[in-house]
Amino acid sequence: MQKSDPRKEIDWSDVRKHKYGHLSESVSQYPEATDFLELGHFTWDKYLKETCSVPAPVHCFKQSYTPPRNEFKISMKLEAQDPRNTTSTCIATVVGLTGARLRLRLDGSDNKNDFWRLVDSAEIQPVGNCEKNGGMLQPPLGFRLNASSWPMFLLKTLNGAEMAPIRIFHKEPPSPSHNFFKMGMKLEAVDRKNPHFICPATIGEVRGSEVLVTFDGWRGAFDYWCRFDSRDIFPVGWCSLTGDNLQPPGTKVCIYLNKNGSTGPHLDKKKVQQLPDHFGPARASVVLQQAVQACIDCAYHQKTVFSFLKQGHGGEVISAVFDREQHTLNLPAVNSITYVLRFLEKLCHNLRSDNLFGNQPFTQTHLSLTTTEYSHSNDRYLPGETFVLGNSLARSLEPHSDSMDSSLNPTNLVSTSQTLRAPGYRPLLPSCGLPLSTASAVRRLCSRGSDRYLESRDASRPSGRDPSSWTVEDVMQFIREADPQLGPHADLFRKHEIDGKALLLLRSDVMMKYMGLKLGPALKLSYHIDRLKQGV
Repeated sequence: MQKSDPRKEIDWSDVRKHKYGHLSESVSQYPEATDFLELGHFTWDKYLKETCSVPAPVHCFKQSYTPPRNEFKISMKLEAQDPRNTTSTCIATVVGLTGARLRLRLDGSDNKNDFWRLVDSAEIQPVGNCEKNGGMLQPPLGFRLNASSWPMFLLKTLNGAEMAPIRIFHKEPPSPSHNFFKMGMKLEAVDRKNPHFICPATIGEVRGSEVLVTFDGWRGAFDYWCRFDSRDIFPVGWCSLTGDNLQPPGTKVCIYLNKNGSTGPHLDKKKVQQLPDHFGPARASVVLQQAVQACIDCAYHQKTVFSFLKQGHGGEVISAVFDREQHTLNLPAVNSITYVLRFLEKLCHNLRSDNLFGNQPFTQTHLSLTTTEYSHSNDRYLPGETFVLGNSLARSLEPHSDSMDSSLNPTNLVSTSQTLRAPGYRPLLPSCGLPLSTASAVRRLCSRGSDRYLESRDASRPSGRDPSSWTVEDVMQFIREADPQLGPHADLFRKHEIDGKALLLLRSDVMMKYMGLKLGPALKLSYHIDRLKQGV
């Protein structure tokens, strides 16, 4: 087990001299992180000056002065505390890597309970540590098999597996002597609702041993209280040193749909006409999900679009129905419109529907602009600055092989000889270069929606069918139409794969405990589900 060398400790007050960190190997594994910083979308130096803020000193944090080196590999086995039952030690597999963090999955659990740990966390140990200390490995909470089969399952799991060697584990750093944080200090923090993201944050309040972490540019629903020695908070500059992908504060992107362009042989032009004219403004990963899901929903055969995609990590979930089953897949995590457009360009090339998406509004034959069907109307997507591509930095979008490419089927990738012309960043509204009358018209259309599109949705309502036969998409449509205020929660039903049969079994306590809904929306949904059961 490694210890940090005090002779190599980094002067955090001068962290900008390191820019992308002395851990060049770590950064090179994550080209998105270096692109993100090089493009200048967000730099702490400029941000601190603009906000007249001060970073929290490094001695406030329970983090190593020198970020630990991450030498773990995908598929390595180790022992980890079950985050849902901290008295149990389980076998876990490394399923993702970013910076100094590991994405772990408990063996015998499903992929819906993955969690993240730093490589110097005391909650992870080499295989054998539990037995050495007189303990016994336990099945994870929610073990999929019968409990009596655990010993044999454990034997099969470890047989021939690659164990993480003891030398790549690091000793956990000591806690600060007390809470040194002060209100207004800046830091970097894990978004606990989307733990693959680390975002700029501010100390909103200090109470005894706890601090309130507030995310810059987002509303309070994502804030959380934690102890001052939490491993989820980091000094300013941490991500640039580790190669982790720091999300910009409150940045939202917007892409536009070309309804007059070629939809190719795989997409139904009539369905494309019913889509909104743009996706966003929202976070880049959400906009990508909306656009890809729209392509799937408009396909003559959803399996065709799905076959062009590969499992990614850290992004939003898309779904498709084919072979009488629903299939889901994670898209890659993206942090800017650069990656959204590059991904969509390659996907559309495979679908032979080039020029379907762009960074500027297209001239449409029919204005049917609405974000009802594919909108994630979450509070987090409302504030902050919106960016679309401008007219500089074209070089940054020249296609190259990176982790984005791995999320598209390699047999169908577009030739990298093409160059996507869509560069630089500038605010969309209000200073988007549009006349004020045009900008206000766009705002009205976004809020009002298109009667034509709404009429087509009414015609396809699932209410005339037996609810137990509904698909997940039917359930989402029912939620949106039952009460517009419940619309923002509809995507939870896709995330948890709630079809008609599952919907009829839902209770308010289940929705609050397992889906994260608050009491009000859960009671409203229960009311509508009860009416549905009664055939009202």
